[in-house]
Amino acid sequence: MASTKTVIAFDLYGTLLSTESIAGELAKLFGDDKAKTLAASWRRYQLEYTWRINSMGIYRTFSEITQGALHHAVEELGLSVSSDDEKRLMDAYAKLHVFPEVPAALDLVRARPDVDALIFSNGNEGMVTSSVDGSPDLTRFADVFKGLVSVDPVQVFKPDLKTYHHLLEHVGKTDAPGEVWLVTANPFDVVGATVAGVQAAWIDRAGTGWVDRLGAVIGGASERPALVVSGVDEAVRGILSRGT
Repeated sequence: MASTKTVIAFDLYGTLLSTESIAGELAKLFGDDKAKTLAASWRRYQLEYTWRINSMGIYRTFSEITQGALHHAVEELGLSVSSDDEKRLMDAYAKLHVFPEVPAALDLVRARPDVDALIFSNGNEGMVTSSVDGSPDLTRFADVFKGLVSVDPVQVFKPDLKTYHHLLEHVGKTDAPGEVWLVTANPFDVVGATVAGVQAAWIDRAGTGWVDRLGAVIGGASERPALVVSGVDEAVRGILSRGT
């Protein structure tokens, strides 16, 4: 894969796939009034658990993390989830919908043979494959991706720098990290990538602008991502207009 092609690595959960779209399945079990709160809390604890376990030097798969975060979110509201309901919700996590602009973005990539697109995710390989194949919107774009890069082989989660070095090794760009682009909606992912020398396009769906200052605090990282855009389609157009 080491070539003159533009390499674009897409984060999966929260960038291509909407973790909020699980709310419909949660509503069937807990009602509409609690579903959105539960979906947001589930995602929040999912990420928080990865950071906490990183700091302890312990590793469990993202699937295990996701299960634990589900129970945390549910029990925090004084509710409970049976083993059957847990399986139902985890199965639904493999059928998430994409954000509205994602199909247009991937159509752009599909039309560009000079682009190597990958998925770069905290998810373990089985979880990522199930999510791509199971998503009613994303499955038809499975052929667009030249690879699925999971953090599982290095057994740490983003933003540990080992994960970005693993991505660079996979694409043959360890000596040229600036030739790789990461598209992500997660600020912590942006900072990790820029510290590793990877260019980052941040998806600012809330329209808040870039306010994360950790890069400036730790030094050696860009103050802000190379691109700040409102959607994945805009990120792809911006990257293609710049090249590598």
